[in-house]
Amino acid sequence: MRFPSSIFVSVSLFTAETTAALYLSSTYSSAGDRIWQGLTLLFTLLASVLVQLALTFIHRDLSRDRPLVLLLHILQLGPVVRCLEAFCIYGSVGGVEEPYASITRKKQMPREGQSEEVERQVGQAEGKLFTHRAAFARTSVIQAFLGSAPQLTLQLYICVVQRGVSIGRGTLMVISLLSIVYGALRCNILAIKIKYDDYEVDVRPLTYVCIFLWRSFEIATRVVVLVLFSSVLQFWILPVVFGNFLVFFFYPWILFWQSHSPFPENIEKTLTRVGTTIVLCLLTFLYAGINMFCWSAVQVKLNDPDLINKSQNWYRMAVYYMLRFVENASLLLLWYVYRTDVYDVVCAPLLVLQLLVAYATAIFFMLVFYQFCHPCRRLFSSSMTQGLWDCSSLLCVACRSASAPSRPMGKAVPEPSWKDPATDQPHDTVSGSTDDLPNNTTYDMLNDTTFDAPNEPEDNTGGGANGDLSHSLACNV
Repeated sequence: MRFPSSIFVSVSLFTAETTAALYLSSTYSSAGDRIWQGLTLLFTLLASVLVQLALTFIHRDLSRDRPLVLLLHILQLGPVVRCLEAFCIYGSVGGVEEPYASITRKKQMPREGQSEEVERQVGQAEGKLFTHRAAFARTSVIQAFLGSAPQLTLQLYICVVQRGVSIGRGTLMVISLLSIVYGALRCNILAIKIKYDDYEVDVRPLTYVCIFLWRSFEIATRVVVLVLFSSVLQFWILPVVFGNFLVFFFYPWILFWQSHSPFPENIEKTLTRVGTTIVLCLLTFLYAGINMFCWSAVQVKLNDPDLINKSQNWYRMAVYYMLRFVENASLLLLWYVYRTDVYDVVCAPLLVLQLLVAYATAIFFMLVFYQFCHPCRRLFSSSMTQGLWDCSSLLCVACRSASAPSRPMGKAVPEPSWKDPATDQPHDTVSGSTDDLPNNTTYDMLNDTTFDAPNEPEDNTGGGANGDLSHSLACNV
């Protein structure tokens, strides 16, 4: 059984960021900055409350008699208690021989076109520990994009406005950036585990390094661009942020309404239709928050039983990064035009170039990941390079077709006929000019192995009818 290192990292980041935010808010209170203090506490408490709710929902504490655990969650100590519980389970493994619980069947990665199926017995303790790992993986994503990302943006904006970085603010920004990158990394691993649930997925250290570099450049660049733009055009940042958020929030719902599928009823058997709607709205809210700062590896699909899209859509990814690059470049151009004297200490053209190169570097590491480091690249139905190339070709064809001038058909000007002196008959001549016709062609466009939860009479946290969280809403970040 593996050591629960991912749980320890998640709780450490959560505790460190909460502590740093509380300390920084106290310094804002001492300095009389009530607005900065309120916003810092708001982002901290909002993420903490959502994390407590997520842990309670995943472990189904509301339907079980555990009042002490619920009280600790109300006191915002749920992650710490869950971490201690996971380590107690890990320490007790091997001390008492436990009965057989369940058997998992996983396919190995195909070699030479063949794939073998492997069976493995899973005990009750390992099943409980898996549930804890799955819960903290999802709460890491919630903490990252609904708490750490807005917190980092706020603190960087304060640094620009006050023209200085204090020790407390710098510490909080570093922890927040690490929390965001770690949450994005966990989101990538979750997407791999969910999409390739039938296979035994082995994530190597090089894969983690590649994802870490990809997400670090992408998220850091995005945050800096938003802060620079908001520092010179404070009111225009609101339409940009809310426009992005609303597009990604309603996009899954629009696809769901177009599919004419029935309303999802298999999320949790204890939820009513109103409760299911609230949970789905929270899911799309998180999805929009992720796409605000980076590409979401988990694509929400509300008409799917598992609520995620398991197909690898290279076209959607290519369009996202193209549009995001254009948006970042446009925001930087507007910042360059309207920048104030605050930025006289920096070389503005060099800063713009560095940010664009940094985002291009993120795209480079993303391509390296999917081409060489993805643990399931052998299972891709199509090559990523070929898919992106086809997408770019279609975009080029569409642009050429849209920009081609539509010239009207002109009448042919007949050349004068002449008569053969021998036959005195007119000769036929080919006359008229060939006009260019418009092109009317159209083109169609961490090893959290999932298994059946062990049957446990008293502490069933691993499964249940219509509620297996490895395939339900809780796992669809």
